[in-house]
Order: sequence, then structure tokens, then C-alpha cells
Amino acid sequence: MAFSQMIKVLNIFLKKLYRYSGYLAAFFLILVAVFILIGVFSRLFGFYIRGLAEYSGYCMAASTFFALAFTFSEGGHIRITLFLEKMNFKIKKIFEIWCLFVGSFFSGFLAFYFTKMLIISFKFQERSEGADEILIWIPQIPVAIGSSILFICLLHHLILKVSKNV
Repeated sequence: MAFSQMIKVLNIFLKKLYRYSGYLAAFFLILVAVFILIGVFSRLFGFYIRGLAEYSGYCMAASTFFALAFTFSEGGHIRITLFLEKMNFKIKKIFEIWCLFVGSFFSGFLAFYFTKMLIISFKFQERSEGADEILIWIPQIPVAIGSSILFICLLHHLILKVSKNV
């Protein structure tokens, strides 16, 4: 009883995490639009703001990685249903577990190396090659966090799928 209650609380927390990750993705998309509009209007009025193109690129990367977990948890990623419909129930479940396992493995690999890249950039105080020369670890933070949330999401769904089959 206590274990099932703990799993329910954990599911609620993780679903909220995925939802807030989606909100962050939307926020970063709004920032992309703001930076692009500022760049357009600054050129119209004859002045230049350094680094706007880089900032919009960083926000786009952050938006992408924060949106991955939210989109996956909502079932928005493309699935090959035409292929899955042809399988019988047992083989379909095994195939789904295998896909979640492979996805969890590679997203964990991705999260690990994004985090490692962030730590190395922080350690060496690397700067971007753009016009503003921002410390590169700053825009790497949301990418590392977003990829870690994706790994948690895939692992969470793998555990749920396996536990339903046991």
C-alpha cells in the first residue's frame, strides 16, 4: 500500500515537472520572437544590438530540449502506428519496452554528455565566438537540464510500461 502511494505521488510530481518544462519551452520560444523582433526594429531605426542572433539561437536550443519531455509525456512525438498495428498484443508490448529502453539509454547518454560539457565549459570559462562573447556555460544550462528531464521522462515511462507487464 505504501509503495503504490509513493508511486502515485511520484507520478504526480513528474507530470508536473513535464508540464512546467513545457511552460519553460514556451517562454523560451517567446524570447526567440522578442529577440528577432528587437533585431528587426533595431536595424530599421539604425542601431545594432550585439549578440541578438546568438541569444535567439540559445533560446531556441533551450526551447527544444525543454519541449521534448513535455511532448513525449503528452504523446505528441511521432509514432509508427502503422507498423505497431500489425503486431499482436504481446509482441507490441515487448517492442514498446525495447524502444523505451533504447530511448532511455540514448537520452541518458545525451544528458550525461551535455552535463559534462556544461561542467567543462564552466571550469575553463569558455566564451562564445559570437559578437557578445558570453560565457558559453550560461546558455548550456537549459540544454543540460532539458535533456536530463527527457531522460527522466523516458525512464519513467519505461518503468511504468514494465510494471504494467509484471
